[in-house]
Amino acid sequence: MDSYKEVREDGLVNPENIIVSPEIKTIPMVALRGKVILPNVFTSFDVGRLKSLAAINASVDTDDALIFVSAQRDAKVEEPAEKDVCNVGTVCRIKHITRMPGDNIKVNVNALFAAEIVSFEPNENYFLVTVKERIPDDCDDAETEAYFRVVRTELAEFLNLPEVKVNKDVFANVLALEKPEEFVNAATYNMNFKEGDKQQILEYATVKEKLYAFFNFLVHEKEIIKTEKEISDKVKASVEKSQREFYLRERLKAIHSELGDDENEKDELKERILAKKMPKEVEEKALKEFSRMDKMNPSSPDYTVLSTYLDWLLDLPFNEASKDRESIADAKKILEADHYGLEKIKERIIEYLAVLKLTGKTGGSILCLYGPPGVGKTSIAKSVARALDRKFVRMSLGGVKDEAEIRGHRKTYVGAMPGRIMYAMKEAGTVNPVILLDEIDKLSSDLRGDPASALLEVLDPEQNVAFRDRYLEIPYDLSKVIFITTANSLETIPAPLLDRMEVLELSGYTRNEKYEIAKRYLVPKETVKNGLDVKRVKFEESAVYRLIDGFTREAGVRNLEREIGSVCRKIATEVASGKTKKKFDIDDKSIEKYLGADRFSYTDELRNDEVGCATGLAWTQVGGTTLPVEVALFKGKGNLYLTGKLGEVMQESAKIALTYVKLHAEEIGVDAKKFEDYDVHIHVPEGATPKDGPSAGVTLATAITSAFTGKKVRGDVAMTGEITLRGKVLPIGGLKEKALAAFRLGIRNVLIPDRNKKDLEEIPDNIRNEMNFIPVSTVGEVLKVAVRDF
Repeated sequence: MDSYKEVREDGLVNPENIIVSPEIKTIPMVALRGKVILPNVFTSFDVGRLKSLAAINASVDTDDALIFVSAQRDAKVEEPAEKDVCNVGTVCRIKHITRMPGDNIKVNVNALFAAEIVSFEPNENYFLVTVKERIPDDCDDAETEAYFRVVRTELAEFLNLPEVKVNKDVFANVLALEKPEEFVNAATYNMNFKEGDKQQILEYATVKEKLYAFFNFLVHEKEIIKTEKEISDKVKASVEKSQREFYLRERLKAIHSELGDDENEKDELKERILAKKMPKEVEEKALKEFSRMDKMNPSSPDYTVLSTYLDWLLDLPFNEASKDRESIADAKKILEADHYGLEKIKERIIEYLAVLKLTGKTGGSILCLYGPPGVGKTSIAKSVARALDRKFVRMSLGGVKDEAEIRGHRKTYVGAMPGRIMYAMKEAGTVNPVILLDEIDKLSSDLRGDPASALLEVLDPEQNVAFRDRYLEIPYDLSKVIFITTANSLETIPAPLLDRMEVLELSGYTRNEKYEIAKRYLVPKETVKNGLDVKRVKFEESAVYRLIDGFTREAGVRNLEREIGSVCRKIATEVASGKTKKKFDIDDKSIEKYLGADRFSYTDELRNDEVGCATGLAWTQVGGTTLPVEVALFKGKGNLYLTGKLGEVMQESAKIALTYVKLHAEEIGVDAKKFEDYDVHIHVPEGATPKDGPSAGVTLATAITSAFTGKKVRGDVAMTGEITLRGKVLPIGGLKEKALAAFRLGIRNVLIPDRNKKDLEEIPDNIRNEMNFIPVSTVGEVLKVAVRDF
């Protein structure tokens, strides 16, 4: 085509300003579903399929930005082939592209002229077609002009009917067009004809045929409007005013009956809603939304939104519940089979299950399993579900920042979906699953809201009876759900949320407990996982203990499992290489053969007696650890230097310890002038690791005293405790973890605050019997034990 016309703001074309376009040979093509574009209009369409997006990109990269658009023969085909596309379409010029939510785009185009596909060119990424312009040869003859006048008069009469609801301004511009071809194209595009009828008009070769077809469709449309009015009058006569809603439904049925539409799918959907036996309020909401959807055009975006909404309501469980295991004894057996040790935790869970069995309720408790990584928090939650014979769903909360992740988005937003709680219920398929809220301490918040606040409603037994997801907008009963949460730290959990949970602490495992866990669970698991025969692979006791002592330094057993897996892979390599043995007996020498030298040693952190260096104990999120403190003196003016990335509280502890030593200089045996002539440098090794807390007070005081007196600190003693300016030793937390850390490192003498003696009961008997815990109440008592010749 030699030229096309510029587009006016009303979507029609301007007869003036002819713009010459280059010859069109081969251009990209987009197949449209449910939409026919005719020449001489300005319009837009959405693109989302990869092939169509590639075609748009290819077109935009050319100077002309031309694209050939053609309707699919069947709109239901997701990935159309060449045979699924109509041969006649429209050549358009891309004017503007708008990014839509998701990967979709909206393309604004100027429809130039009709064209016919000559051939499809080879292209793997998109349709590439050679098109030939369709130029009618009867635009200016008298018969065409006669058709044109008759059709224009008929259209004007049609638009004046009171039942016709159209944009009068648009059709005023259409009626003002003087060229028959431009008129029939613009009128067809703006009329509410079926897309198949519009395609038929587009494919006619002459203007007379187009006008004649348009006239027939227009007359048919008038008959439909007339029939609709007759149906409306009949229905109105058969109902009373108080039955308006019933009348509208009957009217719609009558229209569908007259037009012969198939309503089977909608009838089935309504039957499913009624058969679901939802709570009354939910069923009323579902039927109301179904009624709205029933009146909509299936191609409407709102129709899809309501259809998705109803599918969600039908997928959620309302009455489906799994039957709980009756026997508490069986539940005990399952917990014992799944976990070694953790006696207090298992005892509390059995109590929890007993209350649930007797009352049918969880007793208002939400269990929070708190402890370092690798101690079995997640697996315990799975065992609870197995013990009860309930469905188990894990929901990770790590890194969740948006409140809508919990409560969902409102339906008004594009792409809105329910929150994670409703997803978990849908996945479970029952109203009484066990839902694990994993890593609840890793929640964060930003300008989109605080998900921790949204969880308050979920975890509060008084409120979760009628939890409302913003997307579903219905009350949903979560009271039958057993919620279990896990956390590595309680400090980051908001106080109101923590108040709703009962915290069960899982501390680190002892050396013997790790051995039993490895023997009973980890070795068989890793053996089978790596394709080995359990009967042919045996880990001797010495091998397991060497892995525990020489290759892991942790509170849990996660790294131990990895090391066992590493040994099994070495064995699997030998078996796969043909170096088969009847049996593999793995002892401590085999461990060295497969994994090399020990990475850790009990003597790694055991010191000789030194001046100005003491061993403290600290608690971390991954269990207990040692905390060596070093103090050095050098000529100066009495300044204090602190290094090792110490927190504010620990810095204050260091200042308190130095002040204590100054106040008791005469008692300790230090010349007071020495404090003025020397600067003090306190360093806590591993300078990149942040450290804080008051429990290193006794360690700091001991190291400072040793530095000023020149007397050595015992290397076989570890200590923990907060101090005051008067030299009192205050209690600390995490004694069990700190004691286990000292035990793992081979330290057997531990100084603890006198008021922590009650906490010794938490330490396993075998460890408590092997260690020497020395309660102290003052710094003086500490110095007498820890400093040589004091």
